[in-house]
Amino acid sequence: MRQRVLVASNRGPVSYQLGADGALAGRRGGGGLIAGMTSGLAAVAAQAEVTWICAALGDGDRMAARSPEAAPEDPGQVRVLMLDIAPETFNRAYNNVANSILWFTHHLLFDTPNQPQFGPEFGRDWASYLAYNQAFADALAREALGVAAAPAGRVRVLVQDYHLSLVPRLLREKLGAAGDVGIAHFSHTPWAPPEYYRLLPRQVGRALLDGILAADHVGFHAQCWADAFVDCCAQILGAEVSQAGRVRHRGHVTEVGVHPLGVDVPALRARAQGDDVRAHVTALSRAAGARRLIVRIDRTELSKNIVRGLHAYRELLATRPEWHGRVVHLAFAYPSRSEVPAYRAYTDQMARTAQQITEEFRTPDWNPLVLEVKDDYPRSLAACALADVLLVNPIRDGMNLVAQEGPVLSERGCALVLSREAGAAATLGDDALLVNPYDVSETAEALHTALAMSDAERRSRSAALAATAGASPPARWLGDQLAALDG
Repeated sequence: MRQRVLVASNRGPVSYQLGADGALAGRRGGGGLIAGMTSGLAAVAAQAEVTWICAALGDGDRMAARSPEAAPEDPGQVRVLMLDIAPETFNRAYNNVANSILWFTHHLLFDTPNQPQFGPEFGRDWASYLAYNQAFADALAREALGVAAAPAGRVRVLVQDYHLSLVPRLLREKLGAAGDVGIAHFSHTPWAPPEYYRLLPRQVGRALLDGILAADHVGFHAQCWADAFVDCCAQILGAEVSQAGRVRHRGHVTEVGVHPLGVDVPALRARAQGDDVRAHVTALSRAAGARRLIVRIDRTELSKNIVRGLHAYRELLATRPEWHGRVVHLAFAYPSRSEVPAYRAYTDQMARTAQQITEEFRTPDWNPLVLEVKDDYPRSLAACALADVLLVNPIRDGMNLVAQEGPVLSERGCALVLSREAGAAATLGDDALLVNPYDVSETAEALHTALAMSDAERRSRSAALAATAGASPPARWLGDQLAALDG
């Protein structure tokens, strides 16, 4: 019998929109997590039956969840099960807890003199987060028990990210002793060190750790995040930790592993040869002329540190006038979490900073900076192909795929200026120019070093970066986690 794999994540591999004719139309989901999971599961689906459980995020999704027969058939090999969670419950769980509290905690983003502040409203939000996680656990249990009741082999459950930290414990309680079910949880974000993690209310912090530790295997992109998680388990829960990377809590042993996620090099390069991408390559090449290109591609996310990156570029121009007229900075940003006030304010700050730089340095025949805030994936791929320098300077990042995709797509070799606080620094650090993301002057100097680098050195570094990025493709990344469960 083929084995079964159950995946749980907030966002799924497909989303639905209601057309003017009243019919549902589906499109493939976006984002790094979805792209990595989709690519990895394509290989798994050849050997196992895969069901992906996700939340219905919009009206079209909700209609598909309520009337699955109305949804167009997904051409992929993965069955998708959408959960119709009450909008108010979803909003409180997703925006008020996951994105406003947990994301800020693990990325060290709080303005601590003012935030966070936990009062009665947070109690209501936390109850919604629990209900949201319970909905996933219930759906997973139904699927797992239904499969386990038949002679279908072992069921393996892959729970994704900070949105679903309580699911392993809730699922374990639902399953009891029934079935042969292995549970894994993977965190795509960093993990906060104990001294910062303690900002969370005591019971909340303990519940999150306890929830994840009901899994058999817990994964992170980098060793530093795994170490921080283990430290929290020891100091906050009093869990027993072994040097072999195992945590014993409530009589259960959880293995903690590190699984860096790379890119599917053949698929990415094939996509970059699309007509839409090549048209952008032609247009950008014509606009840049013989000038060097510094490229960054990010979401308008606080942790991505775009404003400090802009200030570093301004300092480069102010202190290194030899680059005037010889370099252009392309900063392409994808809108993110516009429903959160702090994100709207940050996007406005980006625009103001970019305008100030343009006004200060622009000449009649030279525009030093192009900032665009819109969703344009083909143009982003084209920019990576042409980049002389790729700037990736997050405050903190679980991994960062752009740092890997840029060198893979580079057509003439690009130098990578990379934050030491990105998970990708653990694998790419030897061939990148590492910087302190808070040090604008250091980042400006690294940009100068990257621009002044010889063509031969830049090509050599770029080739090494691309080779590293391709060493852990999504299929291997996912396969290693499944193997860890089987082990």
